[in-house]
Amino acid sequence: MLSRPLFRFVRDGQRIAFMRGRHMGLVVSAVLSAASLLLFFQPGLKLGLDFRGGIVVEAQTAAPANINQLRSALDRAGIHPDAVQSFGSDRDVRISVSAPEGADREARTQQIVDRVKNTLAKAAPGTQIQRADAVGASVSHELFRNGLLALGLSLGMILVYIWVRFEREFAISAVLTLVLDLTKTIGFLAITRFEFDLVMVAALLTILGYSTNDKVVVYDRIRENLRKYRTMPLREVLDLSINETLNRTLGTSMTVFLAALPLALFGGSTLTGFATVMLFGIVVGTSSSIFIAAPLLLLLGKKRLRPSGE
Repeated sequence: MLSRPLFRFVRDGQRIAFMRGRHMGLVVSAVLSAASLLLFFQPGLKLGLDFRGGIVVEAQTAAPANINQLRSALDRAGIHPDAVQSFGSDRDVRISVSAPEGADREARTQQIVDRVKNTLAKAAPGTQIQRADAVGASVSHELFRNGLLALGLSLGMILVYIWVRFEREFAISAVLTLVLDLTKTIGFLAITRFEFDLVMVAALLTILGYSTNDKVVVYDRIRENLRKYRTMPLREVLDLSINETLNRTLGTSMTVFLAALPLALFGGSTLTGFATVMLFGIVVGTSSSIFIAAPLLLLLGKKRLRPSGE
């Protein structure tokens, strides 16, 4: 006989009336998503090198870096960087420079990278170059368009998958919930000013996949209970299904959250933003599986899934 788990988030037989707060959940979610869309336009996302084009040089100085001194040295060399900032330790420096325009921009880009390296070597002897990347404007625009296309295609494929596996109401509810999750995450990016680059597109796609899996589990239980309890009102079926899957939903989310947490704390400049956005997406995706996906299904499917009433 299988032993009982040592820890459960809610006790067996718990019956929380989630649908009582469905209107509040939908309103709060809609307000947060609308605010996130406003933040998307103003102040907007902080585009990374992949999407804005430009040059990024990361270096490690022999002693704690004097940011003002380095900026002054670069200005005197005629480089005029967009940003000179510390990251990680006090010896790590990231320098961002706008991409040059013109027919010979590739040669000029390499010249700028070489000048940055030489200037750092003179201003802070012993400096080691860790990374030097350059992306042209035309390439960055194409990458941005492809990133948005990837997100759109993902939502479309999720819609088709859930429509085929379940029914129309389930598919529409799931995609609407995922769009709300996505907009909130974009608002989070606008507030935190993490750079939005291809790594963040990967984070958004990962969040969509995780959140979809979470909702499919809940929807599977709803479909089973609709067949099992043919006379039970739809609202009660939804409450019952969420309660029955609540331990699984919270347990899976906590496991993924704890796995991503060390990356957010100790992952360095490359992984910290990705992992932090993942943590936010896990929280949003889990809460939407409980408070948003089911209320939307009740709103869209009460006439067809349970014609006798809620």
